[in-house]
Order: sequence, then C-alpha cells, then structure tokens
Amino acid sequence: MLNKLDLRKILFLDIETVPEEPAFDDLSPYRQHLWEEKSRYQRKEEISAEEFYERAGIWAEFGKIVCISVGFFDTSSPKKRHFRIKSFSGEEEQILRNFKQLCDDHFYLNSHLLCAHNGKEFDFPYITRRMIINGIDLPKILQLFGKKPWEVQHLDTLQLWRFGDYKHYTSLKLLAEILGIPSPKDDIDGSQVSKVYYVDKNVERIVQYCEKDVITIAQIFLRFRNEKLLTEDQIEYR
Repeated sequence: MLNKLDLRKILFLDIETVPEEPAFDDLSPYRQHLWEEKSRYQRKEEISAEEFYERAGIWAEFGKIVCISVGFFDTSSPKKRHFRIKSFSGEEEQILRNFKQLCDDHFYLNSHLLCAHNGKEFDFPYITRRMIINGIDLPKILQLFGKKPWEVQHLDTLQLWRFGDYKHYTSLKLLAEILGIPSPKDDIDGSQVSKVYYVDKNVERIVQYCEKDVITIAQIFLRFRNEKLLTEDQIEYR
C-alpha cells in the first residue's frame, strides 16, 4: 500500500519546541500553579514543579515552536530524484504562518499527506494547538473535525513500525539504527534544545538538528517501501 503513494504528495516534517518562558520564575503565579497541576502526574514526588519546568516544551499549553523543518521529494527529473529541505525559524507566530502558507499553497488536496515520527501524538496536535493559541486559521490538511480515521491525511513512521502494537515505542534514533540509516542524533538531542535556544541563542544549530530528523524520517519511509536511500547529492537545502 505504501508503494502506491505518490512521494511528491507527501510533506515530511519535524518540529523543535522549548518552554514558552526561559524559566519557571518568568511565569505568572497563576501559570506556575497551572504548571504544577499539569505536571503533577509526570514528575516524581521529590521533583518540584520548578525543577520539572525544563521539560515544559513537551506540552503545547506551556511550550512554543522554535523550528519547523519540512522536506519533499521532487521526482520531475527522469534520471534523478531530489529531496528538498526548507526550515522556518524565528518568532513562533511567523513560523506557524509560514508553515500554513506552505500547506495552503502546495499541500491542500485530499491526496496530500503529512508525515512525521510520532507525529500523530506530538507534531501534528502540537502545531494545531499552537496555531489556535496564536489565532491562526488551520490549513485544510490539519483540520480533523468530522473526518473518518481513513480520511485523515497524516502518516506516522512510528505507527507504521508498530504494526498495530500500541504498547511499543521506538525512537527515531533506534529505528534509524536498525534500518541501517545514518543516525540523525550526532549533535544535540531533544533535552538540550531549550539550553541551545535560551542560553546559547544558537537557533541555526537547532535548525540543522531539525533538518537531519526530517531527512531521517524520509529515509525510514523509503526503507518501508524497500527503496534505495537518498544520497547526499540528492538532498537540497532551500
């Protein structure tokens, strides 16, 4: 079934998120209280809400998006297939508006698909929630209300690998390793993104990290189709 999908109609993506404020003390007293309630069941008893705040970027209610990287296949050349990468970074509202514009202009048909790793549990709902928070109309491809499960235009490499086993979680790093794909995690990892953003103020490093994940997701999808992996000269950055 995957082999019947048109690669040109799939937008591969990954997002990087951080806590919405640099530190717990930057939250209003009421927001601090809400964070304490929200995180109560995730943190151990000996860990305070303040100590746990470094993980706030995982929740759309307390985090924000600092980068969205996307990639798509260009198979217009009969001799060579290209994978084109583009990233949106900077202020969150503009990131989301740029992503919406891309979707509205180029990925708006019923045959178009979004693809991410753990996207159905994280990337897609996170983007959607942050768009609503920022007062941005959702692009058609992210509108799920009233759709039947088979009408949802989302692919998830984690769910594809599960083969129906919902107890099983496999990280992008592990899946890449067992499928013989070069690891995308050769610089920072998700736990370091907040520090790189707020302390080092190195957004470009986060962008590069995010783009590597997008390439890896596309490579994994190719392996699911039993097709040749992309080579370096087939990847173009825009």
